[in-house]
Amino acid sequence: MAQDPTPPLTPERLQALSAIPYEDAPSPSYVIHMGRLEENCQLLQDVAKRSGAKILLALKGFACHSTFPMVRRYLSGTTSSGLHEGLLAHELFGKEVHVYSAAYKTKELIQLSGFAHSLVFNSAHQLAKGINTLDGTNLPELGLRVNPEYSEVETELYDPCAPASRLGTTREALDRSLEDLPSDLLSQLDGLHFHALCEQDADALEHTAEAFEQTFGDLIPGLRWLNFGGGHHITRPGYDIDRLCRTVQHFRKRYNVEVYLEPGEAVALHTGVLATSVLDIIEAGGHQIAILDTSATCHMPDVLEMPYRPSVLGAGQAGEYAHTYRLGGMSCLAGDVVGDYSFAEPLSIGQRIVFMDMSHYTMVKNTTFNGVPLPAISLYHEDTGLDVVRTFGYEDYRNRLS
Repeated sequence: MAQDPTPPLTPERLQALSAIPYEDAPSPSYVIHMGRLEENCQLLQDVAKRSGAKILLALKGFACHSTFPMVRRYLSGTTSSGLHEGLLAHELFGKEVHVYSAAYKTKELIQLSGFAHSLVFNSAHQLAKGINTLDGTNLPELGLRVNPEYSEVETELYDPCAPASRLGTTREALDRSLEDLPSDLLSQLDGLHFHALCEQDADALEHTAEAFEQTFGDLIPGLRWLNFGGGHHITRPGYDIDRLCRTVQHFRKRYNVEVYLEPGEAVALHTGVLATSVLDIIEAGGHQIAILDTSATCHMPDVLEMPYRPSVLGAGQAGEYAHTYRLGGMSCLAGDVVGDYSFAEPLSIGQRIVFMDMSHYTMVKNTTFNGVPLPAISLYHEDTGLDVVRTFGYEDYRNRLS
């Protein structure tokens, strides 16, 4: 397994997460530490004040709406990838609702136009079609996603600017499209959007923004806003906030535009866990294998997609401590394995195993493959304790099928 690309928890956060009463939570259960989540939101609010940027919650990374009453006190709104995320934002978060989609269905576009603050299109032809469809009725602010053709993302699966990317239009493609579209099309734009980061620091943003400005800078004058997308690891320890603020301020001052940032992971980074239990311990191929009541493919899919190795509370690398186990899921997928971990004491059936940093890209991506039940969702408040806000059962599996 690859190593966890995210930095380790600070001692303070590790201590806070270790204090959660995991034995009182359903197993399995995502548990979000509301105090740590609020710390992230407060930091993001401070960055917004220092830089002048508006910061949005990207629902594709974190959409646990039981936390929205707190989160919306600190952020300017949300960004969505389509109708259903947009409706969730509109109904349960409020404030500004921004939407980008690789393509819109006509009925969904019309519905979105009734409440969205902005609609960002993926190509000039989609933009022209959208303007014609909406025909000036309830017209929100309009944006175009562009591809600066610059990226420092190492994993191609998560690289929006990989060769032949379907996300955003290159300058060559844009200029070619404009040859057979209305001459005033771009004059109807309110903003430009790019997204080319994944779990990265401000240096990658600065380099990408420079490439964007070099390629699309002539289109910026007269716009209302620029959207620098997501992938900013702002709440990671050691992130260069000063550099981020300088990059944002450069564009705000030079072009007199608003600047939006759309973190998803950074909002929920290091705020939650997945509490699970050992169901059985078997031996195969010279390995001790612990079968858990969770699943990598169902409950933490980035472990297999990214791939990465999440930290486990109280565990180390294989061989670091006396007892090494391979932690496996309960689905029938042969590769449903999280990784090899070592523990100071032997594991026992019924023992709790706690996976760290499981707020983002877990609940929004989990599945009921193989009929594996979804984990419960719990919130932990230091003053009031554990609150189980949602459990799932057979009906949730049944009702998504027909």
